[in-house]
Amino acid sequence: MKIIFSHGKESGPWGSKISKLANIGKTAGLTVESIDYSNIASPDERVNKLNDYLANETQPYILVGSSMGGYVSLVATQTNKPLGVFLLAPALFMPDYRHKIYTTTFSNIEIVHGWSDDIIPVEYSIKYAQQAQCTLHLIDGDHRLNSSIEQVIKLFESFLLKTKAQYEFMVKK
Repeated sequence: MKIIFSHGKESGPWGSKISKLANIGKTAGLTVESIDYSNIASPDERVNKLNDYLANETQPYILVGSSMGGYVSLVATQTNKPLGVFLLAPALFMPDYRHKIYTTTFSNIEIVHGWSDDIIPVEYSIKYAQQAQCTLHLIDGDHRLNSSIEQVIKLFESFLLKTKAQYEFMVKK
């Protein structure tokens, strides 16, 4: 299995949050990749880049996205089949983004959003979680979630364990 990270608008592919989560994935025995979108401002061009990357992916994978990368990861699920999606303060329902409706054909989606986020309104994650009937973790913290990183790590570890177990069960069938 592989974890594919998509970073936010103003961060990079190996920022501190992604690096910490990537180490969790590596410890769990997973391959880790982080796409570099640094030179792409448009969220929808970033979706195209991720879709192009996924077109050549041969391993089963999990998408992890933070902020704009959360939007990118979720929109990519409309044409790809990840084992799961883990979103951190995803930039959903944003006025200048093309997609405002998010349809997915699977249920293994978890969102983590900080109550004190002043960049992406927490209400947007609540709205999506209600529509998708997915797991939403509302925690103390701002948009970057740095002050809550230990809690984010624990939630990510739990998500990975659950997703790996589901995948292994499917393979054994």
